[in-house]
Amino acid sequence: MYNVTHRGDTMSTIKDVAKLAHVSVATVSRVINQKGYVNIETRQLVLDAIEKLNYVPNELARSLFQKKSRIIAVMLPHLTAYYFAELLEYIETYTIDQNYRLMVCNSQDDPEKESKYLRIFDQYNIDGIILISNTHRIDDYKKLGIPIVEIDHKLGEDIPSIQSNNYQGGKLAANKLVSIGCRKIIHLRGPSDLVIVRERSNGFNSVLKENNIINFSYDLDFRAPSPTDIANVVKSNPDCDGIFCDSDYIAILAIQALKSSGRRIPEDVSVIGFDDIEIASVLTPKLTTISQPRKLISEYAVNALIKLINKEKLDPFHRNVDVKLIERDTTK
Repeated sequence: MYNVTHRGDTMSTIKDVAKLAHVSVATVSRVINQKGYVNIETRQLVLDAIEKLNYVPNELARSLFQKKSRIIAVMLPHLTAYYFAELLEYIETYTIDQNYRLMVCNSQDDPEKESKYLRIFDQYNIDGIILISNTHRIDDYKKLGIPIVEIDHKLGEDIPSIQSNNYQGGKLAANKLVSIGCRKIIHLRGPSDLVIVRERSNGFNSVLKENNIINFSYDLDFRAPSPTDIANVVKSNPDCDGIFCDSDYIAILAIQALKSSGRRIPEDVSVIGFDDIEIASVLTPKLTTISQPRKLISEYAVNALIKLINKEKLDPFHRNVDVKLIERDTTK
């Protein structure tokens, strides 16, 4: 059942451990897997044999035997976005802290690649999945019969989720721009077919409507927003005095476009991003942004998934966490 590493280059098996301890293979297996009764004296004989042989169980074989792998998969739409990369670091830390391992899956929004990962999840006894993806195949994930936690989206009432309060984030950005006197505002947003983008837009527009503020919105790709498109929007709106961006990366490109057109920041135009990635605080000028609590989101997602794996109850089942405005140099 298990292959092990012996001192030197010799490979041993579970039979070698059983032989040295003068017990059955089944007894060794019970000690390794901590299942079934083994008396204290016999257990110590097995543990001594394991130590003497420098025994290391083959984890894949163990997962096949136990029907558990202690592997959590995280599915991302892409790895190049700063926000996802920073989120992934926290997820990895909390996964390891819980004595699980992490399988990172980058779908690249490719249905064929997603299909391959779905087969891998089934074949390798993945214990649970953290979805950071606006997938259209949630029924296929459900068919796997393993726990799922969703980040950034609510894919159904029966799938637990955690997401930032995007509506609140849009309102915070709008309130800041209005409070400093901005009267013609551009919203450089992500793809408007995404729920999080619509929520941010709704929060943002609700404040501008209350204050009779003119605004113009333009859809961009989150992963690879076009610098040319952003530059054209800036040039065609020379009287704009505020820009709200749905990501810090979009905000960085907007700042570059403003500088190229001779606009001063924040004297002529105030800029607000979204995410609060690490680079936001070291830019020149430093970026005012809406901060998403990546650490909290990651910790909750991992802990919630492990609770589901252990068949424990989740409360709350869906969680919406507050965001906050981080004021820096790009707003007056």
